[in-house]
Amino acid sequence: MRARTTVAAAISAVLSASLTACGESSDAGSGGEAASIGIAMPTKVSQRWINDGQNMVDELKGFGYTTTLKYADNDPKAQVAQVEAMISQGVDALVIASVDGRAFNDVLGKAEDADIPVISYDRLILGSSDVDYYATFDNVKVGRQQADFLVEDLGLVNGTGKGPFTVELFAGSPDDNNTKFFYDASMEVLEPYIQNGDLIVRSGETEMDVMTTPRWDGPTAEKRMNKLLDEHYANENIDAVLSPYDGMSIGIINALKDHGYGEPGKPLPVITGQDAEVPSIKSIIDNEQSQTVYKDTRELALVTAYMVNSVVHDKKPVINDTRTYNNGKKVVPAYLLEPVSVDKGNYKSVLVDSGYLKKSDLD
Repeated sequence: MRARTTVAAAISAVLSASLTACGESSDAGSGGEAASIGIAMPTKVSQRWINDGQNMVDELKGFGYTTTLKYADNDPKAQVAQVEAMISQGVDALVIASVDGRAFNDVLGKAEDADIPVISYDRLILGSSDVDYYATFDNVKVGRQQADFLVEDLGLVNGTGKGPFTVELFAGSPDDNNTKFFYDASMEVLEPYIQNGDLIVRSGETEMDVMTTPRWDGPTAEKRMNKLLDEHYANENIDAVLSPYDGMSIGIINALKDHGYGEPGKPLPVITGQDAEVPSIKSIIDNEQSQTVYKDTRELALVTAYMVNSVVHDKKPVINDTRTYNNGKKVVPAYLLEPVSVDKGNYKSVLVDSGYLKKSDLD
């Protein structure tokens, strides 16, 4: 298998040691026939998901497994059909990053009947008791890191900022369970500043339901940002935008530029993000987007591959959370990875030096 980063190597050692303690190796299994793993990913619109799919294929090949990888083009019905086909083909395990977390209630019953374990990948599958495990990042920390950066950059934490400051808030897709985790965690940080008047949301839109962005779509975020600027900031500049995802951040920046931001005398506001996508890192380098949250999807694929290897051997995988992720039917045992806040000051050491991105990617 490919070379690991230092952190990934440490995770690998822990997970491998646990599996060995169970009396199993990390080989594909006995009988000579490699196990088959079905992988369902949501979209190829984001480079992040393309990387996730390939990382999963690579990691599982390292265990000797064959794989079937499908992308659903952000179509929940298409993804359900893809998963059904994998079940009919008799895969030995399923890894699903859902388009719509609530779309799988019936189909996963078929997986259970066929004794096919199901691992929810990054996005929790909701409303089904037939989800066995969940691999993701600490989504509470993601939301906190975005909001912490925003208030710190404005100088509200150390008292150097001369507010009040104007801010507008964006949330992710309403059908993604992570959206609420990001929103709730961010608002825990921001709400006290909103209450005491240090932060002013001129639109008044602070409830998650009115700020969600279907499919995390950048053009949709751009359209909403244009509307907010036209209706509430014709005579006043905006100081900060809480954006939960890089693709949305780029759309928001496009709208701001269309309204003259980034020109002399009208600086761009503080803008957060998530996923450390190349366009946003370039934007950070160019002093446009301010921050993103890096989630090393290589580590996520590694953890998930070890989960798969455990369940294929009828063993319990390593988990580190048994309380947080209730999908409406059960608390799904999870392994949570650590996110990292990235800005212009640390992008090179965090992203380039670790090998996650190449320097040439950012030229």
